[in-house]
Amino acid sequence: MSVTVRTLTAPRRPETPRASVSARRPARARGWVRYGVMAVIALPWVALPLWLLTVNSLKTQGDASVPSLSWPSHWGAEANYRTVIDQGSYLTGLLNSVLTVIPTIIAVVLFGSMAAWSYARSRSRGMRFAYYASSVSMILPPAIIPTVYILMQLGINGTRGAYFLTLTGTRLGMVVFLVTGFAKTLPMSLEEAAEVDGANRWQIYWHVILPLLKPALCTSAILLCISVWNDFFFALFLLPGNNQATLPLTLYRFASTSTTGVAWNLVFADVVLTNLPILIVYLLLQRRVLSGLTEGAVTG
Repeated sequence: MSVTVRTLTAPRRPETPRASVSARRPARARGWVRYGVMAVIALPWVALPLWLLTVNSLKTQGDASVPSLSWPSHWGAEANYRTVIDQGSYLTGLLNSVLTVIPTIIAVVLFGSMAAWSYARSRSRGMRFAYYASSVSMILPPAIIPTVYILMQLGINGTRGAYFLTLTGTRLGMVVFLVTGFAKTLPMSLEEAAEVDGANRWQIYWHVILPLLKPALCTSAILLCISVWNDFFFALFLLPGNNQATLPLTLYRFASTSTTGVAWNLVFADVVLTNLPILIVYLLLQRRVLSGLTEGAVTG
C-alpha cells in the first residue's frame, strides 16, 4: 500500500501589476506639483498682508507713518498693544463680539438646518420658491432703513437683541444654501426606520438628521463665525454707544477719534488684536472646514 502525501501550499496573493504601480507614481507626482504651484501662487496673497499688518504693528508712530514691509528700526510693540487695550476698549469689544457670535451661530445653524432638511425633502413648488428666495438673500444688499424702521416699531432698536435678530435673519440664507444639497443625499430609509420605531418629526431631526449633517454644519458654523465677527455695517447703525460696541466698531471708533492724523502703528495693532481670536479658531478647526467642503462637494 502506498500513501500519497500532498503538500499544502498557501494560495498566492495576486500580485499588483507593475504597470499600474508605475502609473500611479507620475499621477501622484503631478498632484504634488499642482498643489505646489497653487501654494506658490496663493502664498503672496496671504503672507504679504499678514506680514504688513504684523510688522507695522511693532513699529513706532514715526516709522509706521508710511506703512512698508521693512523690519522695524525702532520697536514700539509693547506700547502699541498696551495703548490699544487700555484706550481702544478692546476688552469690551471682545466681550460684546463673543456674546454676539455664539448665540447667532447657534440660532442660525439650528433654524438653517431645519429649513434645509425641509427643502431637501419637499417636492412642492412653494417650498422650492422659498429655497431660492432664501439663497438669493446672500447676494442682496442689506436693507438697513426698513430694518431700523421695523425694529423701532417693535421697540427694540439700539439693543443687542435687535442686532442678534438682524444677524440671524441675514445669515440664514448661507446655511440653507450650503446644507440643503448635503441633506438631499441622506437616505430616506433612516427616517422611515425611525418612524417605524415611533419617533416623531422632532426626534427624527434631533437624533437622526442633525448628527448626519455635522460635516456641513461645522463648515457653515466657521464661515458664520468669520462673517458675524467681522460685521461692521449693521453694528454701526444698530449698536449705539461704546458699551455695546463689537470689535470692528471699536476699531473704527479708535482709528477715527485721533485729531493729529491716523496713528498707523496703533491701527495695525488694533487690526491684529481684532482678527487674532478668529484666526486662532480657524486654525484649530480648519480640518473640519476642509472635510465639510470636500464631503459636500462629493455628495452634493
